[in-house]
Formats: sequence, structure tokens, C-alpha cells
Amino acid sequence: MLYISTYMINEYVTTSSIQTKKLGALLAEELSGGEIICLAGDLGAGKTTFTQGLLKGLKIKGPYTSPTFAILKEYKLKAKSQKLKAIFHIDAYRINAKDLLEIGFADFAGKKNSVTIIEWPEKVHKLIPTKALWINFQWLSEQERKITLSSKKER
Repeated sequence: MLYISTYMINEYVTTSSIQTKKLGALLAEELSGGEIICLAGDLGAGKTTFTQGLLKGLKIKGPYTSPTFAILKEYKLKAKSQKLKAIFHIDAYRINAKDLLEIGFADFAGKKNSVTIIEWPEKVHKLIPTKALWINFQWLSEQERKITLSSKKER
């Protein structure tokens, strides 16, 4: 279990994509709705792999692919008993804040029945609320990644 608090920094080192996905699945257990999760780090550092684990942890049927060219992917949660109804996965690498607003960011981000995941959040930084969870992915070696979870205020 990962403990998410308002002011925190947690660091993890993973040595495989399986471990990175498991970390994402652990975070899925903590989500209650309204979260905005910002995934920062170099290309290939594990952002999409982590998201795949998170989506699987939420029991969303795959395949899970990066929204690199689509910019936004929406995953619906099927169970009527679930509080969460949708996951929005954004790849902001090729867009700016104005573009993100034009695709409806204000309509779904931070809403209590959804979770928003943003890869490359630094590209749209001015739209990210202070309550967002920031997860930074850093290469340590070909197999190792340091994954740091922090509140925006501590960045």
C-alpha cells in the first residue's frame, strides 16, 4: 500500500517493468476520485508502464497504450458500484495549456468521479492545481528507475 498524504515525498526504486506496474497498481488502491496525477520524467523512464499498472489495478480492460498521438484517452469503469466512472490519460508532450483547455480539461480534471493522469505535465504546468500528485521517473541504470511521489508544494 502507498500512503498518499497532502504533504509527502516517497521514493521507490524499481528494477523491472513488472515492479513499475505493481507500483502503479498499488496507487490505484488509494484512489478515491478527483485526483490529478502528474507523471514527469525522460522519454522511456516508465511513465506509461506505471500508468498501465494503475489502469490494471483499477480493473480497466486493456490494451493500455500511450495517448501520444491522440493526446487524450478516456477509460470508462464499468462497475456500477464504483465511485470512479472514468480515467483520463493525457500526453501533453505536443500541446500547451490552451490546447488542453480546448479538449475539455476543465470539464473533467479534478472531478470527484474521475482520475486524470498527465504525462509531460511541465508542458501545461499553469493548469495543474496545487493538490496534484507529482510522480517523477528517473533513470538510474538500464534496468533501475527511481520513482518519487510528492505533493506539488514540495517540488
